[in-house]
Amino acid sequence: MQITQLRNATIVLEFEAQGRSIGLLVDPMLAPRGSLPGLRYLGRGRQRNPIVELPANSKAVLERVTHALITHCQRGHFDHLDRIGKRFLRERQIPVFCMPRDAEYLCQRGLNAESLSAQERQLWSLGGHITPILCVHGKGWVGRFMEHGHGYLLELPGEPSVYVAGDTLLTPAVRDCLHRLRPDIAILPAGGARFDLGGDILMDAKDVMEAASCWPGELVVNHLEALDHCPVTREEVRTLAQDRGVADRVWVPEDGQCRRYKVSLAAID
Repeated sequence: MQITQLRNATIVLEFEAQGRSIGLLVDPMLAPRGSLPGLRYLGRGRQRNPIVELPANSKAVLERVTHALITHCQRGHFDHLDRIGKRFLRERQIPVFCMPRDAEYLCQRGLNAESLSAQERQLWSLGGHITPILCVHGKGWVGRFMEHGHGYLLELPGEPSVYVAGDTLLTPAVRDCLHRLRPDIAILPAGGARFDLGGDILMDAKDVMEAASCWPGELVVNHLEALDHCPVTREEVRTLAQDRGVADRVWVPEDGQCRRYKVSLAAID
């Protein structure tokens, strides 16, 4: 399993399945720097998004994409599927796995969407199993305006199991997935996103370190330094991982970096 961090929540998982090479693109935000609206409206921190460009190797990585996986994409969540991401998927007719609500939305826009069953472990057409894990993308009044979506646990023969959390707070469902289902790798967001009003809508550095205490697997941390409403930095996460004694199993990739994981969990940069 090779994991490449492109930007924000956009990653590519590459693995072998049913005798073929798969490049699974997760939540593509492919727009140029500054071409999307800001998500903060008050204060001096407001910027247009994304606040960084895609990495130089993104074109080569995207050429290897064969399938896509969407955690959520409605109610203004362009940071998980923007207009250029939709065009990329539509023009190449890439099969897109998603929840039923998003499948209808994407099919209406000409994408080749394949609906998964909500909240149950199921056989996956790529081989093995996929299990949706419910996200809570904010609580209280702000949560009522959010698209909560799902993360996914991917279990493929001969590959490490991977939990792609999606946009979520640290909830009982996330803890249960880590503690009970024990993925080899968990990809968790730590941007600490919040709007000008209301509480957090995403885990922050302390939350992902608490998540790391739930199970002994490898942790990949992303959703960092790409959006104007995500204040947590990579250095903050790395420093806290060192302080908590888990730095040896926490990877905080720069955009464009990749890492290969084996079933034995020996990671090679």
